[in-house]
Amino acid sequence: MEDFKICVHDEFCGGCIYQGIPYEQQLTQKEEEVRGFFADRGIKPEQFDAIEGCPADHKYRYRNKMEYTFGDFVKDGPTCLGMHKKKNFMSIITVDQCQLVDEDFNKILKFNLEFAQAHNYKHYNKKSHKGLLRNLVIRKGIRTGELLINLVTSREAGFDEEDYVKGLQGLSLQNQIVGILRTLNDNIADKVTCEELKILWGRDYYMEEILGLKFKVSAFSFFQTNVEAVERLYSEALALIDDFSGKKAFDLYCGTGTISQVLALKAKEVTGVELVEEAVEAAKVNAELNGLSNCKFIAGDVFNVLSSIDEKPEVIVVDPPRVGMSMDAVEKIISYGVPQIVYISCNPKSLALNLQQFVYNGYVVKYAKPFDNFPWTKHTECIVMLERK
Repeated sequence: MEDFKICVHDEFCGGCIYQGIPYEQQLTQKEEEVRGFFADRGIKPEQFDAIEGCPADHKYRYRNKMEYTFGDFVKDGPTCLGMHKKKNFMSIITVDQCQLVDEDFNKILKFNLEFAQAHNYKHYNKKSHKGLLRNLVIRKGIRTGELLINLVTSREAGFDEEDYVKGLQGLSLQNQIVGILRTLNDNIADKVTCEELKILWGRDYYMEEILGLKFKVSAFSFFQTNVEAVERLYSEALALIDDFSGKKAFDLYCGTGTISQVLALKAKEVTGVELVEEAVEAAKVNAELNGLSNCKFIAGDVFNVLSSIDEKPEVIVVDPPRVGMSMDAVEKIISYGVPQIVYISCNPKSLALNLQQFVYNGYVVKYAKPFDNFPWTKHTECIVMLERK
């Protein structure tokens, strides 16, 4: 018998699309999908390695962050807390037995729902823009066991912060809560927006470790969702570069600077570029934390930043968001003429589109390999090595 059981939430939750499908079959389907995207764009890597899956003990409970939404399953029904229902964005399904997260996440979710019901707090209504409770964001340091809990509410009066903190501290958990936060958000957009952040208890960050480096991850910083898997992926991606010792490297779309700092251990200097200012500030703090003085981080759009600086890289690593890179950004990167570019992708479809532009402009796709860092879900990562002809 395959080592899975179909999740109790599968009928309505849209998070996992491969429930009930043997893991090897999932890997085959994901690899074929990547090959298909490449073929559609005429991309023919000189070497295409088979997809790498997660080891048996990391196929579940791997997510270190969840963003839950308060709402109802049926109109004007009781408050639920969890994920949007498949094909119905207005409905919310409570996911208190999710297999992708640490069991502590499920316990904290249950507590928040019971706390809301006991105090008769209403969930925020997307149409009337009334109601108190909007989202719950839980983050965990996989290597440190630290939990950061962030409740997102409107400014509606009456929320008992003291009782909330006391209740969370009374939970029996495997990990340790290091911070309890309340984010105030009256923005009408249906997303987590921070208009004001209150620290109800503890601190507003948790600590994590990747590839021997320490990272301070704040409440709203982007950080890799599966730490164990991303270590394997980064190690293999950077090993593709012939040698970056003593060279100038660019790490584009650098987030909180994980790759930048791994590069900085050997490179002469590293410049990280990232659109999200908070992530850049976190990257600077993390570099200092790790005693790395040879990396600098610049906040801004990649194309705009590269157009405004004079430095010339010898190695480039890119790790863009799902939408991939703009044609202008790709063109700018190509103009440096560096011998090797490593592309780390979380969306093979946008990757293939970008690769088409690189190939047209004289680069060869030397190597490609997909990674399944998010078992049971639709997502596939990929690393590619490009070399100038």
